[in-house]
Amino acid sequence: MPTYDYQCTSCDHSFELFQHITENPVKKCPACGKLKAKRVIGAGGGIIFKGSGFYQTDYRSEEYKSKAKKETEPVKSEKSESKAAEKK
Repeated sequence: MPTYDYQCTSCDHSFELFQHITENPVKKCPACGKLKAKRVIGAGGGIIFKGSGFYQTDYRSEEYKSKAKKETEPVKSEKSESKAAEKK
């Protein structure tokens, strides 16, 4: 069931109601009691991903990804470089 935003055109009182989609919009303002409440378009709820495969780090910037890659690359030591030179 969605949450709907309402605003009274008489007293400017804003409120939310948890209603079924099939319910008619409320007309009576709970603050002033007048039949001047109107349903307004709200921001809605945030998207919540549940389950595996959705991670906060999936949409990182390219700059962040390149810095993270540099940090995780193995450091070439002098020994590994000297072994590579001996093989040649």
